[in-house]
Amino acid sequence: MFDVAIAGGGPAGSSCAAFCAKAGLRTLLLERENFPREKVCGDCLNPGCWPVLRRLELGERVRALPDGVLNRVEFIGVSGRTLTVTLPTAEIAIKRSLFDQLLMTRARELGAIVFESTTVTALSAPDSGNEHWTIMAGDKTFEARTLVAADGRNSTVARLCGLLPRSEKERIALQTHLPLPADFGDRIVLQFLPEGYSGQAPVGRGELNLCLVSVPRKMAALRIWAEARFGIAPDHSWRTITPLTRAPISAGQRSLFLVGDAARVVEPFTGEGIYYALASGEIAADAIVSQCNGRGVDEVSAAYSAAHEKLYRGRLWINRLARAAVLSPRIASAFLSGTRFQPAILRLLTAKIVR
Repeated sequence: MFDVAIAGGGPAGSSCAAFCAKAGLRTLLLERENFPREKVCGDCLNPGCWPVLRRLELGERVRALPDGVLNRVEFIGVSGRTLTVTLPTAEIAIKRSLFDQLLMTRARELGAIVFESTTVTALSAPDSGNEHWTIMAGDKTFEARTLVAADGRNSTVARLCGLLPRSEKERIALQTHLPLPADFGDRIVLQFLPEGYSGQAPVGRGELNLCLVSVPRKMAALRIWAEARFGIAPDHSWRTITPLTRAPISAGQRSLFLVGDAARVVEPFTGEGIYYALASGEIAADAIVSQCNGRGVDEVSAAYSAAHEKLYRGRLWINRLARAAVLSPRIASAFLSGTRFQPAILRLLTAKIVR
């Protein structure tokens, strides 16, 4: 019997597991992939991540990983017009294969029991005669008093619990790593195109993170643009994520907590996803510890939902802007042109994203 079982070993799941284990809880972490593995992501760590990483005693170890230093954001409109904003605080970009591996390693060091290549296939929820979760993963069965869904936007846990909203293929994304072009510099490029949006950032070791976001009918044309722009072979392998709809799920259920992308709150490519993953993982761990210390299940669920909502409050307009920019790139470009006369608007938007 575990105090908590966590499905998903990304930043949300591994941080939650690490904080739970650090507090002395018997913690289980299940991950369907075998680490290290790459993940569709912009790879950027904004400054809000560092306090959480320091509480996990990981600050120096993260800084020792190969990274790209990011000091400015370059916005490029459909017409090719470029505006540059200096970041208020430098960011770094680290490949998710390295970052996620370090977080999972830290969870193990603190005492979490980790199973990789283990996919949750069935669940039995607590009821009047059974006060714990039964989790089936292939030929393995586990029991836990509390369950955490940290398994992404298309969460298996949410689906098995009947919580996953109906899929809408409004937008999709492709992502890859390429050799870093010469003289790319210490910048993030956010480029609007007739077909959608491209995000580009150096991640260290001479590599570039390239993301493409579009609606399904335009993605092929956007990919052709990228192949011509960066010299990519037509048979190049891309990672993909779909759909990018944001219909949220209530984060606090009875003895079930959704963290990171599983709660489906934020746009994956605004530069804030990793921060929210780490922060929600820590908030969930605090809630689980209080429940294990005798606080009522319903009270804990309500408190976590409130804390989770507060985490995102006042910031979701950024996600609405990101969605609109992909669906209407020409309108986004027109907005970009307008900020030439009011550059403070663009600086404010950038500062909000990078905290």
